[in-house]
Parts: sequence; C-alpha cells; structure tokens
Amino acid sequence: MSDSKYDLVVIGGGPAGYAAAMRAIDFGKRVCLIEKSKVGGAGLYNGALSSKTLWELSQRVKNVNETIVSIGRDKFELSWDEVRKTLEEAIFERKFQYSCHIKLLKTNRADLFTYARGFGKIIDPHTVEVSKEDGEVEEFSTDYITITTGSSPRTIPNIAVDEKIIMTSDGIDQIDDFPESLVIVGAGVIGCEYATIFSNFGKTKVYLIDRGDHILPFEDDDISHIVAKNLEKHGVTIHHKASLERMEVIDGKVEYEIVCDGKKEIIRVEKALLSVGRVPNLKGIGLEELGIEMGKSGRHIGDDDTQTNIPNIFAAGDVSGRIALVNMGEIEARHSVERMFEGKTRRLSYDNVCTIMFLEPEVAAVGMNEKQCIKENIPVKVVKLDYSVMARAIAMRKTQGFFKIIVTNDDKMQILGMRAVGEHASSAIQAVALLIKTGQGIDELAELVHPHPSIVEGVQECVRMLLNKSIFKSSVFKDKLACYSLVDGVKTPLQRL
Repeated sequence: MSDSKYDLVVIGGGPAGYAAAMRAIDFGKRVCLIEKSKVGGAGLYNGALSSKTLWELSQRVKNVNETIVSIGRDKFELSWDEVRKTLEEAIFERKFQYSCHIKLLKTNRADLFTYARGFGKIIDPHTVEVSKEDGEVEEFSTDYITITTGSSPRTIPNIAVDEKIIMTSDGIDQIDDFPESLVIVGAGVIGCEYATIFSNFGKTKVYLIDRGDHILPFEDDDISHIVAKNLEKHGVTIHHKASLERMEVIDGKVEYEIVCDGKKEIIRVEKALLSVGRVPNLKGIGLEELGIEMGKSGRHIGDDDTQTNIPNIFAAGDVSGRIALVNMGEIEARHSVERMFEGKTRRLSYDNVCTIMFLEPEVAAVGMNEKQCIKENIPVKVVKLDYSVMARAIAMRKTQGFFKIIVTNDDKMQILGMRAVGEHASSAIQAVALLIKTGQGIDELAELVHPHPSIVEGVQECVRMLLNKSIFKSSVFKDKLACYSLVDGVKTPLQRL
C-alpha cells in the first residue's frame, strides 16, 4: 500500500488522463497518474498527431505538384524515409514535452503529483492496484478514480491482422515504404483521411471500400460528394455499396473479394488498412468485479455526465463513448475533476463541439447538419456560400469549397450548426461555436468587423444573406449562393432580391 492517500487516481495517461491529472493539481489535490505504456497514448503515437503530420506533409507535396506540373516540370517526390523522419520528429517533439513536464512535476510538485508506470486495476471503489513490469504490485488508496484508458482499433472477424500486410492505424505508420497499392476498409473520417494522404503523395494506388452509397455517411451529401470527387480525381477507386466477403494474405499480397450491386470482384493489392472504428480499453481493469455498469451502448461507461454508477468513479475520453476526439477527451476529463473538487453542477454540453476532418478539401464542423435537422424534424433556414466568391480564397487560388450555416426557422434565427469545406476551414467555425454555446442569433456576426481579406469574411456574408442585406444576391449568383428553408424534409428557396 502506498504510504499516503490520494485525492484522485487516474488510470490511463493519454490526452484525457493527463488533462484530468493536471486539472486536479490546479485544485491543490494529490493525484496519481497511472500509465501502462506511453504517456500521450494513441493521440500521440498512432492517432491524431501522426495522421495529421502525414496529412500536412502530403498536402504540401500535392500543392507543389499542382503548381510545377502545370508549367511542365517533373513531379516533386518524397521518399518514405523522408516522410518517416518528419513523422518521428513530430512525435519526438511532443513526447519530449510530456516527459520533461512529468520530470519537472515529480521534482517540483512531488507533494501533489505521482506518476506510476504499470497496469492499473480497480480493487474496490477506493483502491487501485498497479502491476509493474518487474512483477512488483503496489496499491494506491484514493477518494476518487477517473478511468481514461482510451481505445484500440476495431478488427473484423475472420480477417487476420498482422500489422505488416493487413494493418490497423497501429501499424500503418510503421510501413517500410510507400505501398504500390492499398485497400482501405471503411469510408468514415479516418479511412477517408488515409485515402487522402496516400493519394496526395501520388505513389500508391488506393482503393476505398464503402458499404454505403456514399462516403462519410453521417455528413450531408454535398460534403460527401466534394470529398469523393477529389479522391477520385487523385486516382482513388471507391467501391460504393460494397460488401466485403473475404480478405486474406496470399503469396505476401492482400486478396479481397467484394460484392457490389450483385457483382463479385476479386482484387489483389500490396497492403490493407482496416478503418472500422475503435473499441474502448476496458478489459482487466476490474469493472466486472466492481459492478460498474455499461452505458446505453453496452460498450462504454460514464454515461451520467462522466460519472459511473459508482459515485466516486468517473470516466472520460474514448471509454465514455460520446465523441472520440482528443479535445473532447480532455474536456470530459477536466469536467469530471471539476465535478469532484469544485462541485460543478452544470452538465457538459456537446452541442458546440468543433471537429476537423483532414480531407481534400479540409472539412470543419460544429453543431447540427441538414441530415440531423431532417431526422429530428427541426424546421430550419440554411445559407450556403461558395468559396469562389470569397476574396481570400481567390487570392490563394483555392476556390473549391463552401460555407453552410443552419439557423432556426424563426425571427431569432438561432445558430444550430455550420459546415466549412475548403482552405482554412477550421479557422472559420470558432465564432459560430461560441454563438451556439450562448444560444445567440446571427445579428452579432453580421455586424462584426472581420479582417480583410480573410476566409472568415464568408461567415459574415452568410448571415447577411439570411438577413437579406448581403453584398452578392443569391437570386443573381444562383450557382454560387443559396438560401432556403428546410421544413419536413422539403427544401424551399427563400425569396431574395
């Protein structure tokens, strides 16, 4: 048993767990952070940081080639060794920050912070056991426990994953060279991101298996269409409405069999990437013995505003099953600690969560989309502005994309959601996210002075269109501007001058 009692023990040192530990220190509480492997978790080593580093690099390669090939010069190419070097540098930089921070905390704030390396298991509501690599077992007594053990890539029954030929996101970054061909199973965000990355580099023939009739099935059709169009433009073959019947390694290659519209097709490629979601890491940490109940999904915990059915045990991040994003894991973790030590009673809202999809083009989102409004039968007004009428996009020569803002179908026009598709998309949604959080309408955005030229000026023009005082009129530029109501699933153009 540890020689003293802790206010909080955090099991899992990924982004959520680290955020929970640091927030507890803010309150002057004694906290023990337990991590079995690497601080930073998948978000650092084989998740958000690594994939986005690859995306940024691949975008630069694509942009350079779009310029130089058009004037008759040879394509610019990077070797995988060069790509890998950049990836390792990015990971090391973030890893070094974590390790230095922990070392300094252990030295300067040893009264508050303890780091324990090993596998954490909950013995009872106030005791956590840590099994270390050398076989030593230590117990920690605590008032509260936060479970932030993250998630692992989901696999598919009857498909053997070796992380060499058939891979998940845990193995794709460890390849030795660009594969000549790659099939990606799953057309959600991660699958489409990796399809974008490898097609941008221009050295890999990419196949994307989509079991639906369009990729990114949770998003509106106009977003799915523009992303699919660009993937296909860069040589990606998308198998729509495809059922994967078989995938196996034959003679060192991947052979997969799909059925599309009743027709069977067999294709052989060099590598395969399974991108079919993730599952929470909950095995072996004592949940069953303790009686911690699964939430509504049957796979996650912490359904009651990050709290489990055992009052002093909380959960945050991927194990909570709400939104599997680094920023949301951190927010949930901080929120759980504020509930413990600050008595916070306001429940965590997910209505204004900002997300970025690193595709071609970039897609940023906050709040509801049209599909959700139709499903929930919410009458709305929608305004859509094409990038080609934005001065900054014209200056950048990046005019593909659009802004779409959704508001309530009443005089208040309270903002419900926004989608930004194109260059600098992620920079455009923050003000809208704030207005969603505060429940405000569009008048503030209409009068705000935006920098010129900037992409965010397009947000202002969108709300001006809703107020019928825009610079460009949707009745004139019908192919570039749109303003309509959506009631009972029926789209009706709003009359504008």
